Amino acid sequence: MAMLDIETLHPLALDEAELRTWRDMAAAQPAFRSPLMGPDFARAVGAVREDARVAVIRRRGQTLGFLPHHRRPGAMARPIGSPLSDYHGLVSRPDAGLTAAEVLRAADLTAYRYTGLVDPHGVFGRTETRVAHVIDLAETEAEAYLEAVRAASPKKIKNWRRLDNKLEREVGAVTLVGPDPSREAFDQLIAWKREQLERTGVHDFLRADWTRGLMLDLFQKRTGPFQGLMINLYAGGQLVAGHFGVRLDGVYHPWIASTNPAHGEWSPGQIFFMRAIAAMPGLGLQHYDLGPGHDHYKGAYALSQVQIGEGTATAATMAGRVAHSLDGVMALAGSRGAGPVGRLSRRMEAIASVELTMGGRMRGLVDAFANQAQRRGG
Repeated sequence: MAMLDIETLHPLALDEAELRTWRDMAAAQPAFRSPLMGPDFARAVGAVREDARVAVIRRRGQTLGFLPHHRRPGAMARPIGSPLSDYHGLVSRPDAGLTAAEVLRAADLTAYRYTGLVDPHGVFGRTETRVAHVIDLAETEAEAYLEAVRAASPKKIKNWRRLDNKLEREVGAVTLVGPDPSREAFDQLIAWKREQLERTGVHDFLRADWTRGLMLDLFQKRTGPFQGLMINLYAGGQLVAGHFGVRLDGVYHPWIASTNPAHGEWSPGQIFFMRAIAAMPGLGLQHYDLGPGHDHYKGAYALSQVQIGEGTATAATMAGRVAHSLDGVMALAGSRGAGPVGRLSRRMEAIASVELTMGGRMRGLVDAFANQAQRRGG
């Protein structure tokens, strides 16, 4: 078989033909439908990060696929936009016959670290998997879906109705606004999320200029199939809960889920979800993608799950084999588990993905070790 020819470009350097080919490949495979898997997301990240890259994979002049990534020290590739890229991978034709090892070697990369791999064509081979959650209305009416949610969690839904009525009675008329164009509300959701991250000891991915810049750029984009979308819940004119994220046509992927701490007794996050599901058809949404994670609320509202991969793909080179061995050692030590090693490993991964300066990484490490010490002390 002929050797691969890989050209690595900044996303903003892709020409119209390449963008069209990528969009067509993504549209042809339902697993690639996420707004995070297409060229528009790569270009949005490219607008705020110099180190954004796309490996355009060709053989005998024919374009076979695209691997968007950040090239980091040691020729390590991370998914483009990580950690905001809950889904990522190599978007290719089904008959491309690619393997991750040969793609990485041809792209002069040592390894590709993934946490939400989408790989319908088996480019990466066998991998550890975890579950992501999706509210899927593609073939169901919203009312029928809500009925299925009620049937699965009758106590939870009865409690939601009670809280919804209580909030309306005690605070004022409850309304869901989407899309919500309010810059004030956008800034408030970000502020609440940052307070929550600090409170729960998770690395503040919103501290970096590029993540806030990316979100603001998308929030301000109000045209075309790919844009930011904010949906908010108000009670008596006050913002009580909301989501902000990115949509592509009928698929929505929120990044920020925030609630007003002053309204905690009414569980506004629960009220928000039931109303948001009912509002999906009016917003032109068929898929409300909650991504991976063990957050207790996800399983109650997202009745569909998808499997995504976690691990490290390595190049068919000596450096790649060394990286593969190191990854195996870390996994044996518990880097992917739920214990302290796993927690610290995920925290370090987040710091390495988010922080682009040495100062930012050092501050992240200090915070991480302080958090570990606090956990042990508590």
